[in-house]
Amino acid sequence: MTRHTIEAAERPLEKILCDDYLFRIPSYQRPYAWTTEQAGELFSDIEAARARDQEDPYFLGSVVVIKAPQKPEADVVDGQQRLTTLTILLCVLRDLSPAIAQDAHGFVCEVGNALKRTQDRFRLTLRDRDSAFFRDTIQRRGGTDVLPDPRSLEDARARMVENAILFRGKLLGMPALDRDALAIYVVQRCYLVVVAASDQESAFRIFSVMNSRGLDLSPADILKAEIIGAIPQAQQADYNEKWEELEAELGRVRFAELFGHIRTIHRKQKMSETLIAEFRKYVPTQKQEARFIDQDLIPFGEAFHAVSDTNFETFQHADAINTALRHLARIDNFDWQPLAIMVFARRKADPAYLLRFVNALERFAYGLFLIRADTNERLPRYGATLEAFQRGADLLAADSALQLTADDKARVRQALAADIYTETRIRLPLLLRLDSMLAAGGATYDHATISVEHVLPQTVHADGQWARDFPTSDVHQAWVHKLANLLLLTRRKNAQANNADFAAKKEKYFNPKGGTSNFALTNQVLAEPAWTVDVLQRRQDALIAKIVQVWDL
Repeated sequence: MTRHTIEAAERPLEKILCDDYLFRIPSYQRPYAWTTEQAGELFSDIEAARARDQEDPYFLGSVVVIKAPQKPEADVVDGQQRLTTLTILLCVLRDLSPAIAQDAHGFVCEVGNALKRTQDRFRLTLRDRDSAFFRDTIQRRGGTDVLPDPRSLEDARARMVENAILFRGKLLGMPALDRDALAIYVVQRCYLVVVAASDQESAFRIFSVMNSRGLDLSPADILKAEIIGAIPQAQQADYNEKWEELEAELGRVRFAELFGHIRTIHRKQKMSETLIAEFRKYVPTQKQEARFIDQDLIPFGEAFHAVSDTNFETFQHADAINTALRHLARIDNFDWQPLAIMVFARRKADPAYLLRFVNALERFAYGLFLIRADTNERLPRYGATLEAFQRGADLLAADSALQLTADDKARVRQALAADIYTETRIRLPLLLRLDSMLAAGGATYDHATISVEHVLPQTVHADGQWARDFPTSDVHQAWVHKLANLLLLTRRKNAQANNADFAAKKEKYFNPKGGTSNFALTNQVLAEPAWTVDVLQRRQDALIAKIVQVWDL
């Protein structure tokens, strides 16, 4: 029986970048990603610590590796960013300081020995995709003296070169003796905790609970290590490329969000444990690694990209589908996205169905939004809808889980009749959606600023036309924040417009050049000769009737 071991030791760099370790970055790790901000912070921290007291140690963080006892080969599970950046710093110090160049290079490369029949070996080897570039551009002696233009390089390689340029600039501004002293401090007084586990499972378990000094580790990073690491070696490169292409397409933040959506697709309930724990427990394909990437990650990722970017492409109905997705994107939660991802991934070849589905989803989501259903009310309903779709139920049927109940509809109508303006999270999305209904779907909203404004002002002066048309406080308060009294502008009104009479507001503040507004709601206001209680009542009835008709309330 194999005995698994875990060892942890705090050591200076001179005891880490030595013959005891040959660090390798596995292909499943994410690319090198530290920017000049993070590299500059590391440099400043080290230099500040040395300036305070060059004998005091400085702790750099931790590294987690898979390493068999008594063998130097160490696969880096956590710590790639620090090890790579420290290697870049040592290479720049080496190339700028002839007096220490030979000794500094010894911490970058293990020099071959003819008697031991060994050849030169670099102490850190990056992922296959980047290792040759890093070796030739940074690690070889003199490499950082002539660096390529980072603007011509892809992300990981550009970051390496940018950080080398940063370090060169900082070090060239220092006296030679200070550079040499810094090099001594780095290798003798800068410490890392190296956690070495003899088996992959133990290393990943440690990795998932430790904090990183560098870019925060997302659940996607941890799951990548587990999933790609478990795929047979011969297939790892192909699946790693698929993984990274999707991550690059979505971006790091949204790629991490995708894993939460995949968990929800399988779990269908509010999360009660960590995402990592629930992903391992409830996503069955996670244990069939290649199948998970091919059947879950890639199709769900592509659907998420189309849904979240509202750029679904198809041979028909694409504009209408994307318009509905834009309406959905305006509400204040994304609980609808896992369902949309699932349906778009599974029915992408049927745009007619997707159009009907996304219209039903938009109605359902806005209904829950308007009645202010909280997470505990929303998630079970979306979960039931996901479950229904997965068992083959017709989501478009009148009695499906995707339909608003009679009680839902009554609550929505009640919300529409209330003081919409005071519901700050609702008012703009609702008015934009209503405006598109009035424009028969032909409206587009790409202005940097869109504001919701009152026609009847919130404050009425006793000697003005508003006071004559709305003579009591009760009448004024009954209408001022209602749907009928609101319009959309592409800028905020000048404060002095607030109490202007209706005719002056139309002329100076509501009426754009050319006489036509970008918004159907605003054009309706401009068409009114006066603004009275009778006008507001008629308008309120008509606007709510339009919403009731479109959403079948």
